[in-house]
Amino acid sequence: MDIGLLSIIIFLPLLVSVILLILPISMKVTRNIAFATTIVIFFLSLSIFFRFQLEGYMQFREFHPWIKTYGIYYSLGVDGFSLMILMLITTLIPLAYLFLWKTKKAKGYWASMLMIQTGVTGTLLSLDMVLFYFFWEAMLLPVFMIIGIYGTGNRIFSTIKITIYTIMGSLFMLVSILYLGVKFYQEFGIWSFQLSDLVQITTLSNTEQVLLFFGFMIAFAVKIPLFPFHTWLPQTYSNSPTGGVFLLSAIMAKLGIYGIVRFVLPLFPKQYVEFAPYFVALGIFGLIYFGIAALMQQNIKRMFAYSSASHLGFITAGIFSLNAYGMMGAAFLIVAHAMATGGLFLLVGTMEYDLGTRTISGLGGIAKKAPYFTVAFALMLLSIVGLPGTNGFVSELLIIMGVFKYSHLAGVISAITVLVAASFMFWLFQRAILVKTDNDVSGMKDLDKKEIIGIFALAAIVIAMGIYPHWFLYKIEPTIQHYLVDILKVGLH
Repeated sequence: MDIGLLSIIIFLPLLVSVILLILPISMKVTRNIAFATTIVIFFLSLSIFFRFQLEGYMQFREFHPWIKTYGIYYSLGVDGFSLMILMLITTLIPLAYLFLWKTKKAKGYWASMLMIQTGVTGTLLSLDMVLFYFFWEAMLLPVFMIIGIYGTGNRIFSTIKITIYTIMGSLFMLVSILYLGVKFYQEFGIWSFQLSDLVQITTLSNTEQVLLFFGFMIAFAVKIPLFPFHTWLPQTYSNSPTGGVFLLSAIMAKLGIYGIVRFVLPLFPKQYVEFAPYFVALGIFGLIYFGIAALMQQNIKRMFAYSSASHLGFITAGIFSLNAYGMMGAAFLIVAHAMATGGLFLLVGTMEYDLGTRTISGLGGIAKKAPYFTVAFALMLLSIVGLPGTNGFVSELLIIMGVFKYSHLAGVISAITVLVAASFMFWLFQRAILVKTDNDVSGMKDLDKKEIIGIFALAAIVIAMGIYPHWFLYKIEPTIQHYLVDILKVGLH
C-alpha cells in the first residue's frame, strides 16, 4: 500500500506513542519526543495547506481496499472545510504541549495525547463511513484513559458517564451507516460505504431518510454537545486534567459540527433544509441556556464548559442558516472558539496548578502577581466575547448576518444574546483576576518562557485572523460554495 501524506499525519503519532510506551525511557524523554512529533505533524499539515488548490472538492486522496468484500475502503481526502480544522488541530496541539510542559504525569499521559491526535485527524480525513466510525470510536479510548487515570475529583463517574453517552449516541450512527450500506447494495448490487457512493441512493423513503438523519444527528449532538445531550459536560470538564479538557473542548467537540457538514448535509439535503428551523432555534436556545448556566457557576472550569456549549449552539445555528454567511461564520468560529477556549482552559490549568483552586470566590488580585498571565487571559476572553480585532468578532458577525438573513427575529435574538457571553466573561475577569480580595494568591506564578511562547503564539493567530480574515477564509470559500450550490440546492428545490 502506498503511504500518502494524510496517512503519515494520522498514524505517525500513534506509532510514536506505542514506541514510547514500550521503550524504558523517562517521562521527560517521552514528553520531549511526543512534542517533537507534534511539530513534525504541524509542518506536514503546513505543506498540505500551501499545496492545497482553491477547489471545492477533495484533494490529496488516498484510496485502498480494506474489507473489499463488503465495500469498505481506506479512503482519505481533504477539502477546504477539513483543511481548516486540520490546521487548527496541528497548530493547537504543539502549543498546548508548551503549556503542559511542567505537568508531572506518567508516560501514559503523553502517549494518550498522541493517540487522541491520531483519532481526531483520522476522523477528520476519512471519506469511508465505516473508516470514519472506526476513528470516531477509537479516539475515545485514550480520552477515557486520560480522564479516568489522570483526572481529578469523581473522575471514574465522569468517565463512565461520557462513555455511556458517546457509545449510545454512536450506536444510532452505526445503525444508520449499516442501513445505508444495505440500501446501496440492494440498489446497485455491490457493497460500498463511500460517502460519494451513498449520496447516490435513490430508494430511501421520506420516513427512512428522516430516521437516518436523526440517527446521525443524535451522535453528533452528543459530541457537540447540544441541548439536551449535554449533561455529561460539566462533570467531565471539571474532573479532566488540563490536557484532557483542552482536547475535549478545543478539538473533539468541533468534530460533531464537522460531522453534520461532512455527512448529514450531503446525505440528507432535503431533511437538512426541512429541519433547519428547529436546529437554528435549538442552537439559539443553547446559546441562551448555556450562557445563563455559565453565569451561575463558581467553578471556572464549569463556567467555561457551559460557555463552550453556548458558543457551539451559536455555531449550530450558523451551519443550519442555509447561506454562505452563516456557514462561513460557523467554520471560522470553530477555529476561533477552539483557540480562545483552549487557551483559557490551559491558563486555568496553570492557575489551578499554582493555587490549588478554580473557584471564583477563592481568587482575586492575580493581575499584580502574574501580569503575563493576565494579559493572555484578557486576550482570550476578548476573543470569546467577539471584540473587533479578534477572530471571535469576524466569526460572530458572519453568523449573526447569516442567521439574520435566514430569519430577522432569530438574528436579533442571537445578536442580543451574544451580550450574555460578554457579561459573564467580564464579570469573571473582574472578580478572579483584577479585584484584590482577602484570598491568598501569593502562590500564583507568572507564565514561564515556554508558556509565554505557547499562549502568545496563539494570541498572535487570534489577532491575525481578526485583522485579516481573508487570508484564513479564502481556502474554505470554494468548499462552502460547493456545499451551497451543488448539494444544498437539492434540499431547497
